[in-house]
Amino acid sequence: MCSAEPIHCFPVLLNILSNTFLRLFNSTARIRIWTEPFYITQSPEIASDIFFICLTYMLILAAGLPPHFAVSSMEDYKVKS
Repeated sequence: MCSAEPIHCFPVLLNILSNTFLRLFNSTARIRIWTEPFYITQSPEIASDIFFICLTYMLILAAGLPPHFAVSSMEDYKVKS
């Protein structure tokens, strides 16, 4: 009926109770629920663009970190710490 997580079980429980009360009062209406707060409106092209921007940023970061550590250790060597 629902997954074991409380975030999913509570809406399902409310749906079952609401529909039960509607049937008790001879209503033909039904209540439907879903646990996704927003519809997915992004296109796959936007997701791939975001991925490549993040990948480029991480590659630039990865290229800049080793020289930083090398300079830091050279300064420690000069000071003889």
